[in-house]
Amino acid sequence: MSKPIVLIAEELSPATVDALGPDFDVINVDGTDRPALLKALATADAILVRSATQVDAEAIAAAPKLKVVARAGVGLDNVDIKAATAAGVMVVNAPTSNVISAAELAIGLIFSTARFIPEANESLKAGAWKRSQFTGVELYEKTIGIIGLGRIGALVAERLAGFGTKLIGYDPYVTPARAEQIGVELATLDEVMERSDFITIHIPKTPETTGMISTEQFAKAKPNLRIVNASRGGIIDEAALYEALKTKRIAGAGLDVFVQEPPKESPLLTLDNIVVTPHLGASTDEAQEKAGVSVAKSVRLALAGDLVPDAVNVAGGNIDASVKPGISLMENMGQVLFGISGGNVTAIEVEVHGEIAVHDVSVLKLAGLKGFYQNQVTDQVSYVNAPLLAEQRGVDVRLTQDTKSDEYRNVTSIKAIHSDGTIASVSGTVIGPKLHQKIVAVNGYEVELAMAENLVLMVYTDRPGIVAIYGKAFAEAKINIAAMQIARQQKGGKALSVITVDSPVAPEVLEQVRVAIEADVMKAISVTIA
Repeated sequence: MSKPIVLIAEELSPATVDALGPDFDVINVDGTDRPALLKALATADAILVRSATQVDAEAIAAAPKLKVVARAGVGLDNVDIKAATAAGVMVVNAPTSNVISAAELAIGLIFSTARFIPEANESLKAGAWKRSQFTGVELYEKTIGIIGLGRIGALVAERLAGFGTKLIGYDPYVTPARAEQIGVELATLDEVMERSDFITIHIPKTPETTGMISTEQFAKAKPNLRIVNASRGGIIDEAALYEALKTKRIAGAGLDVFVQEPPKESPLLTLDNIVVTPHLGASTDEAQEKAGVSVAKSVRLALAGDLVPDAVNVAGGNIDASVKPGISLMENMGQVLFGISGGNVTAIEVEVHGEIAVHDVSVLKLAGLKGFYQNQVTDQVSYVNAPLLAEQRGVDVRLTQDTKSDEYRNVTSIKAIHSDGTIASVSGTVIGPKLHQKIVAVNGYEVELAMAENLVLMVYTDRPGIVAIYGKAFAEAKINIAAMQIARQQKGGKALSVITVDSPVAPEVLEQVRVAIEADVMKAISVTIA
C-alpha cells in the first residue's frame, strides 16, 4: 500500500520532518505558488503550513483526499476553517508553542523602554556618546501591572518576580487564589492604571477588550508610566496612546502589535518615546521548532484516526459513534453557559447521563470547556488549550457519568459554579435520526427547544403581558422570533423565556426590554453551530 502524502508548503524545521517519521511520503511545495499548490493538493492527505500559504475554500476543494490542515503556529487567519469543517477536514495548530517567546519579548520591551536600549544603540552606532541622554530607571521596587493573567501573563509574573518588583494584575476571569499562587495582587483596571510604573498586556482581543486602554485610562496613569503590548493590536487605543506619549502624559511605550500590520504611516512611528517591533512574539528558533514538532505529531494522530487534542474544528479519533453527536451539542451548550454565567466562575461540572455513559465520554468535557471559553479569547480554542485556560483561571473542572436517564436516552449537562455558591446550568440532548440538538433545561427550568445560532434568555417574575412587551420591542428592532418557550417552577414565581431569533439582538434593545419587564437576568447569546 502507498504511504499517505504529507505536503509541506513552507519552510519548517528539520525536527518537523523527523517528528512525522517514516510512515509518510513527504512532498515539498512553495505554498505561495498557487498553481503548484493546487496541483500538489490533488493527492495530499495532509498539508503543513505557516502563515504565507492560503488554505482557502478553493484549496480545500482541490484536495479530495485531504484529512488535516496543520498550521505550525498559533494564528489561523490563512486557513478557511468553515470550508475545512464542511469538507470534513480537521484543522490543527500549535496554541502553546510561542508562550515563552511571547513572555520574554514582553519583558524585553519593558527593559528597552526603561533603559532606552534601542535609542542608545542607534546613537552610538551613529558615532555619538551621549550617556546622560539615556538615563533610565530600575525595575527594582517598581509596581508592574499585568493585564491578563493567563498562560503568558503568568510566565511574565514568574520572571518579573526575580527583579524585586511589586506585581498587581487585572483579569476578571482569574480567582484571587490563582492570582496569589503566581504572586500577583488582583486589582481593578483603574487601580492598575493608577498604581503602576510599568504595565504589560496579555489578553485576547475581543469586542470588550478592543480599545480598553484609552484616553480615560491614560488620564489616571502616573506620568512615569511605561506601557507594553505584545498581545494583540487594538487593545490600546492607538490615537489615545499617541496623544499620551506626545504630550508626555506617560513616559513611554513598547509595541509589538498594531491595529494595522504593518503600521503604515502610523503617527506612533514618529515618536521618540516608543519602542516598536514587527510582531516578533513567536519569532524565535525555539518557538518555530516547537510549533513544527507539535503539528507534525497532530498530523500523525489525525491520519491514524486518533483523538487530536489540538483540533480546532472537529474532534477526530477513536470516539464511540454514539458519543460523537454529543460533541457539537456540548460545545454549543458551553457557549450558552458562558453567556448566562458571565464567565467568572470557580468550577465547571460536566454530567453525562444515559446509554453513552458506558463509553469514554471525556471528549464531552473537553468540548464543553472549548465552548465555554470560545467567546473569551480571539485565538482558536482547542481540546488541549481549553483545559489550560481553565487551569490558568483557577477553575476546577469535573466530569461525572452514569447510565440512568429518566426522560431521554441521553442527557448531558454543563454547570458553572460561582464563588458565592450560585450555579448556572444548561442541559441538552440529541434526538432522532437527524441528530437534532435540543436544550432541555436552563438553570433548573425545564424546556425543550432546538439549539439555534441566536438565543435570548430572560428570567423575570411571571405575570400577564410580558410576551407582548418583548415581542413589540423585538418587532420594532426588526428582530424576527423563530421559536419560543416559557417555563416556570410555580405559579406566580419566576419564569424563564428562551427565544430563538433570526439575528443577534443589539445590547440597547436588550436593556430596554430588561427594564420594561424587570428581568433578573438578560443575556443574548450567539451560538455558532458547525
